[in-house]
Amino acid sequence: MNAKKRTIGVVAVGDVPELAPKVIAAHVSGYLKLAAEILTPLAHPAYAFDDIRCQYDAGKILSYLESCPYDHYDKIIGVFNVDLFVPTFTHVFGEAKQAGMHALVSLFRLAEGHEGNNPSSPLLFERAAKVALHELGHLFNLFHCEHRNCLMHYSGGLEDLDVCPLYFCRYCSTYFQDALAHH
Repeated sequence: MNAKKRTIGVVAVGDVPELAPKVIAAHVSGYLKLAAEILTPLAHPAYAFDDIRCQYDAGKILSYLESCPYDHYDKIIGVFNVDLFVPTFTHVFGEAKQAGMHALVSLFRLAEGHEGNNPSSPLLFERAAKVALHELGHLFNLFHCEHRNCLMHYSGGLEDLDVCPLYFCRYCSTYFQDALAHH
């Protein structure tokens, strides 16, 4: 029996800079040593717009992605440029169901600088990669980590995200490798 090749699909949803999914896929390959492929982009997620909040419901988008036929991929990361929310937070940079198949990354608030200025594109893409790798950690059943120098440490704002490293602490790294071995 052949071992299943682990491949992460990265899909742009709506109007997303062409480079964003490529940067995320490169980080998945480079940092996590998992194969990553860019998938055919999907249409803008108008179905998830909440008229009251004027934001997009991350839960509805995850449900939609779950209905898409991505059978050849271990996990899927959707990349957006819309303002995402979950009911308990005013906004989220990303979202994933713990040990699930699909994760979301939103560039919308990652493009805001500390003083309301847009950061340079490299900073935007670094932030997006960190969120994507963090959410992918959740897909492989990693939880938030108490260690500040860990990619799985909770980032509530851009300041936290900017100081977050692009790697897991030794504990989360061990858990991640174990999850890969048993997935």
